[in-house]
Amino acid sequence: MNKKYKKLMASIILDLIGMIPIPFLDFLWAPLSGYIMVKMYKGKEGKVAGILSFLEEILPIDIIPTFTIMWVYSYVINKRKNEELIEN
Repeated sequence: MNKKYKKLMASIILDLIGMIPIPFLDFLWAPLSGYIMVKMYKGKEGKVAGILSFLEEILPIDIIPTFTIMWVYSYVINKRKNEELIEN
């Protein structure tokens, strides 16, 4: 399994951890989630995703799979955008 798919598996696991409905866990998980997001996905996109991940975890909307969405953005959407730039 290459690095890209290992990151996908980690993203899914991190999203599942974030969906555990334990009230006090959110206060611990939210800053950790934001930090992990910034470390996994570099650059401006990673920083924005880190903030969104923190907010999603601290608020009672723990159903959004932010890590997995960021993986799709990084490896599917952004890849397509880079390929289009190379062709033009």
